Amino acid sequence: MTLTQPAEAMPLDQSTALAEFARACKSAARSVSLYPGTHPAIAVALSRVASASRRLAAAGAVTLGVHPDTLVMDGRLPGRPDPAISELAQLLHGRLIGELRVMPEAASDDWHALLLILARAPDDVLHDGGVGKAWAAVGRPHLEIREIDYAEVLRERAGGEDAAWDRIIAFCLQGDAATLDDRALTTLLETVTDPDRLSRLIERLQASPDAASAGIGATAAALLQLLRTAVEAATARGFDTGTVLRTMATSMARLTPEMLLAVLARRGGNGQDAAIASSVIEQMNDDTIASFVANAVAADHGATERLAHAFEALVPESERKEQLLELAEDKARATDLGKEATFDGLWQAAAEMLTSYSDKKFVSDDYGRELTSAKSRAMEVERASDDPPERVQQWLQTISETALQSLDMQLLLDLLRIQQDATQWTELASIIPAEIERLTLIGDLDSAANLATVVLDEHPRARPQLAPVAAALAERLASGQLIRHVVLQLRKPEDGAVAAARLCHAIGSAVVRPLAEALAAEENNRVIRALREILLEFGASGRSSVEQLKNSTNPAVRRTAIDLLRVFGGNDALPELESMLGDADPQVQRESIRAIVQIGTDAAFTVLQRALVAGSSLRDTIVQQLIALRDDKAIPLLCYVLNHTPPRGTLAAAHVQIIEALGALHDHAESTQTLRFVLYRGIWWAPRRTSMLREAAAAALLRIGSPATTRVLEEAARSGSLGVRKIVRAKTAAPSLARTRG
Repeated sequence: MTLTQPAEAMPLDQSTALAEFARACKSAARSVSLYPGTHPAIAVALSRVASASRRLAAAGAVTLGVHPDTLVMDGRLPGRPDPAISELAQLLHGRLIGELRVMPEAASDDWHALLLILARAPDDVLHDGGVGKAWAAVGRPHLEIREIDYAEVLRERAGGEDAAWDRIIAFCLQGDAATLDDRALTTLLETVTDPDRLSRLIERLQASPDAASAGIGATAAALLQLLRTAVEAATARGFDTGTVLRTMATSMARLTPEMLLAVLARRGGNGQDAAIASSVIEQMNDDTIASFVANAVAADHGATERLAHAFEALVPESERKEQLLELAEDKARATDLGKEATFDGLWQAAAEMLTSYSDKKFVSDDYGRELTSAKSRAMEVERASDDPPERVQQWLQTISETALQSLDMQLLLDLLRIQQDATQWTELASIIPAEIERLTLIGDLDSAANLATVVLDEHPRARPQLAPVAAALAERLASGQLIRHVVLQLRKPEDGAVAAARLCHAIGSAVVRPLAEALAAEENNRVIRALREILLEFGASGRSSVEQLKNSTNPAVRRTAIDLLRVFGGNDALPELESMLGDADPQVQRESIRAIVQIGTDAAFTVLQRALVAGSSLRDTIVQQLIALRDDKAIPLLCYVLNHTPPRGTLAAAHVQIIEALGALHDHAESTQTLRFVLYRGIWWAPRRTSMLREAAAAALLRIGSPATTRVLEEAARSGSLGVRKIVRAKTAAPSLARTRG
């Protein structure tokens, strides 16, 4: 949604209520995504959201229109921009929420249900049918969602290219490309200047049902007509035809061997097709030819005779063939085929066929006839087989790739268990890290965890002579690509968190640091929760590793270390957290303060009080961050500062800011008592400072407006000193507070 016309600005009080609601929602969304459902931080955050929504809908239900960078309430824009409103709008719009209607009865449970949906990755929500379907399944009546038509959004992202491509393909297959309109020609020109898009168009042409019914020859003619039309249009519109031809040549890597052979056959004829075919084939470089071979082998799970024929036509030189096949092997390893355990053998067979294809003339006619008849006899035996199909299927299952891999794994596990000789066990174990990484990469986390458990259990216990080798293997796994593979598997919809945790704990505390670094860089909320749970299960053994992260050069890693230290250590983590208060990164400072506040013990308060007194720059930062938290958990610490530090020098201004912050937070017995203390406290040698602090305290008590703070003000107006009475009576106009003068 976008704003098409200026909207009326909402009143200031509504803007303030909307901003407070947005801040509460963002804070609660973070808590829901980071903490388990029973964590007390979630309950506190949800109660704040519910209170803010009730204030927002105090006069009745309100409708929030969601735009990419702002929220509109009942058709009115916020009176002034606020980052929290913009961030909440981005969060809702990213989940394709167009409108959010909030009822006055919306409670914590309603907001918890919505925030759980918002905590999911946008792609996951779309995959399950969209936010509207997810919310309908929850069945909460006090919030209503109007979903943006995400199918239309996806069509907009695609830019309508598929329809234009289908029109171009139809015209080329009909041999009537001259009838293409300007829009289709423009789309074609944009496509042929982008190798990736042209490759997708060529794949779409080859997969077209019309092309399949027309045959390879007609499809190749359509491809050449498409390329020729693009070159003619590029020339007419002043494009660099050399660049267009190079793009076309690069995209030839996506042709099937049959299509490439058909194009090669056109090269030897006359006319425009021969010219365009020759021009494109001549532009194909070694990288393109290697990509063509790799794609064909990956698609067919091996080399075919048609591929060998095409490769021979493109590269007749034997020496150059070997060089290109080495390059093609690297490209094939990057495909899904390269992840299969049988890749090495499959590629070796394909390479032998492709390099020996030109030697066919050296095979005798008798031998060729024998091969042909052997193939025919095999087919006859298959047709004459009297084995029932179910028996054949059962037998085939015993030699399937999955069955062989399972047997191979069981053999390896058995050998590791029974082998007593340290040298031979070490040789066996040396192949384990690569195997564990391979299993993790293909998603078999259970097998990887089983293998890691058998090997690495020798590290802390069991056979002492094998412990050093097991420890070295654990370090090797932790420093390799394993954790990256684990994170990739956790991003998939399947729940592999249990197996991932078992794998990580089998390796031991060596994985704590790479896990924490992965957590710091991760954006997927589901993966973040899984990594946190895995790290927290390490307990004390994990804490010593986490402490090292606070010296990382990456601020994101240091922030993650702070959060984990708080959860791991409690009071024991305070020395490390105190050392990070002076970090050069402001966000690290803020997270350190937040962690100390959440620990909430006297020792934690003492740490911040010591830092407040220590230095002006650090003190100002701490005070500002405490105030910016707007968290009720900060109330005891703010009160602690007012009660235990004298308001001298620059601390006087800090005291005023703290008093104002207490007034903006919820009523709390400790804040009421502290504000009363400040109201009555006098500094006889600094009357102006005393008056300033008393005025701030009276204003804060009045702003809280609870029965307890009202009693304090009434008492002060009635029986306080002359200065106290004067300030209180000036701040309040209530008759009950003005009756007493003496």
